[in-house]
Amino acid sequence: MKSPPPFRSKAKTQAWPSWYLTVPKVAVALLLCLLVALLWLLRQNEAEEQRATLIADVLWFEQNVRFHLDGNAEQLQQLAIDLALSTDDTQLFRTRARHILRNSPELMQIRWEDTSGTALDALPAPAPGAKDHAQHGADEATEARTREMAKKLGTAVYSDVQTGASGASFTLHVPVNSGGRLRGEIVGVYSLDSLLMHLTPWWLAEKYQIRLLDENGNALASKSSVAPVDPLLSYKLPFDPPGYGLLFHVTAYKVAGSVAQALIATLILILAGSVLLSLWVVRGLIQRRLKAEQALRSEHAFRKAMEDSLTVGMRARDLEGRITYANPAFCHMVGFSEEELVDHLPPMPYWAPEEMERSEAMLRAVLAGRAPGEGFELRFMRKNGERFDALVYEAPLIDADGEHTGWMASILDVTARNQAEEIARQQHEKLQFTSRLVTMGEMASTLAHELNQPLAAIASYNTGCLNKLESGDYTEDELREALGKLGVQAQRAGHIIRRVHDFVRKSEPKLAPCDLAEVIEDSIGFIDAVAKNRNVLIVREIQGMRPELMADRVMLEQVLLNLMRNGIEAMDEAPPERRLLTITLRRVDNQMQIRVIDRGSGIPPEVQARLFTPLFSTKSEGMGMGLNICRSIIEFHHGRLWLEPNPAGGSVFVINLPILASTPAP
Repeated sequence: MKSPPPFRSKAKTQAWPSWYLTVPKVAVALLLCLLVALLWLLRQNEAEEQRATLIADVLWFEQNVRFHLDGNAEQLQQLAIDLALSTDDTQLFRTRARHILRNSPELMQIRWEDTSGTALDALPAPAPGAKDHAQHGADEATEARTREMAKKLGTAVYSDVQTGASGASFTLHVPVNSGGRLRGEIVGVYSLDSLLMHLTPWWLAEKYQIRLLDENGNALASKSSVAPVDPLLSYKLPFDPPGYGLLFHVTAYKVAGSVAQALIATLILILAGSVLLSLWVVRGLIQRRLKAEQALRSEHAFRKAMEDSLTVGMRARDLEGRITYANPAFCHMVGFSEEELVDHLPPMPYWAPEEMERSEAMLRAVLAGRAPGEGFELRFMRKNGERFDALVYEAPLIDADGEHTGWMASILDVTARNQAEEIARQQHEKLQFTSRLVTMGEMASTLAHELNQPLAAIASYNTGCLNKLESGDYTEDELREALGKLGVQAQRAGHIIRRVHDFVRKSEPKLAPCDLAEVIEDSIGFIDAVAKNRNVLIVREIQGMRPELMADRVMLEQVLLNLMRNGIEAMDEAPPERRLLTITLRRVDNQMQIRVIDRGSGIPPEVQARLFTPLFSTKSEGMGMGLNICRSIIEFHHGRLWLEPNPAGGSVFVINLPILASTPAP
């Protein structure tokens, strides 16, 4: 087969006549000019419509504000008339003023003053020691001038706008006349900020920035401090009275555009862009195609190099299980070439004969879509017959059309990892065995003392029998009784030796039916002599109904012995009457619970957090592995081990072991 001609990065293209592209360019340029003119006309029309809307909204707003002010003036005038006719002035003023303030939040205060301007009553009342004029920023001369004008005219009169610490404000003075004589006046105080805040509707505030300006153009109040987008689109309207020179200055935030116009402009731009794009597409079609072919070759070479450099085995199979692809890493892993593997149907040449049935079952599960998401392990065989452990992850293989065409597997050689885990497991078992030896070594003197008692009794009975035989003064019953007691002591010594031998004997974990009460009794038998030497009383509280568990008896004895020894040592400093070690056994739901309770000094909280950490110990001579090994043993039995404080002082180690647990996984 001939190899394809070498790829040329630069290909010659045929020159086109210049007028082929000149005519479309001129058409596009004319189209763009028309588009600009159309957009300018549309913009002008929108601006005129926006300004007309702005003026209409400002006029409506000014009329609405004036309507509210006129309504408030009428209510204050009616209050002045009623005060002139009422006998209970104070009650009437407070009731009516409170009603007016509740319905007109733009009013900051209503005062009732006498003819000299002294406040007789006010709602809301001024702060203690403060003056109303100072509170609302009003000038006394302006107030006196407005008061005199209201007296002369006999009607409501607005004051000039005054500024102070609390902002800009103005007042409305309504005279109170009784029998043709002036009795005082009602003063309503307005804050310009409050006026804009409560009388500007939300829809108007969203569209415009509304400000109140004085005759010099200074802003006295504003509904919003946000700067408008288009400050040129604004309108001013006099607000006089009540302001005597006040102006409403309304500026639009934004100009609402026409959707239809924007759509037309967008379509025209898209059309012009499409024409230009088509010209470029036609002009560079061949060049782009050649570049795409070169990029495809480079991409294929890059992916091939990346697949060849992988250390993870990759293997693809179709829906029938036939191998369709194998990367070099997988071929190196199994020792077969790619030609030997591709198009091969099951059974595969790298399946180990002893794993053939399991391999076929996993293949059926994968083809049925039931492959474990966390992966699965199989034992494969290399071409030279060597076995290795493989961790396999299967994933669906989807083609470019979205069709499921097979399965892609990622395969890892985990033989070294499994060997390391096995070594770690064996070391952990050795560490447990060493811990038992250390425990038994610490108890050796006590066990020797306990073993001396039956041995001394045996020697004593043996000497007595010999003395009887030498004297000749004996009966068969006396010898039989002495020999029986000697046998009992011999059995007792043998039981002690056998129990120590079983405890320290090195063996694999052996799961068998186990009665926890017997385990507790045997463990107490080990530790009882130690407890007596330290004046510690061991109390058993064992429940009557005790189901058997599948457990390793020696391992559980190791845990209980370690916990009880720790509890006995924790009570060394306690008074003799408090040296009580309690072992309880009860059923909690579907678990059996063992509690080892001491009454020592307890364990500090900062130590509890690290108590089960390897190599951490509170004893100067401790290895820091005892409690960690205890927790590992309990977790091996699918149980839990934790620490609780004893309310009576001391600590409580709690063990939960599941009743329904079958043989734990080694």
